[in-house]
Amino acid sequence: MPKPYPQEFRDDVVRVARDRESGVTLAQIAKDFGIHEMTLQKWLRRADVDDGNKPGMTSGQSAELREANKRIRLLEQENEVLRRAAAYLSQANLPGKGSTRS
Repeated sequence: MPKPYPQEFRDDVVRVARDRESGVTLAQIAKDFGIHEMTLQKWLRRADVDDGNKPGMTSGQSAELREANKRIRLLEQENEVLRRAAAYLSQANLPGKGSTRS
C-alpha cells in the first residue's frame, strides 16, 4: 500500500483545486501535483464533508470510530482469553477418574 500523502500537502492541493480558474480541469491539477485524478476527487469529497458542505462522517469521526473498533477487538480477544482460562480452571478443579484419594 502506498505511503499516504501528508495532510498539509492534501490541504494545499484541495485549496488549489477549489480556487482554480475557469478552464483548468481537475485532471490538470492532479497531473501538476503528481497524483491521480480520482485521488484528488476523493480528497475534495472528504474536504467537503469535513467542512460541513456535504453530509457524512468527518475525518475526525472516522478516526474515532476506527479507534473504538480497535478497542472492541482487543476487549473481545481479552474476553476470549478469560473465558478459556475460566473453562480450563473449572476443569482442573474436578476430581479425576480413578483418583487415589479416599
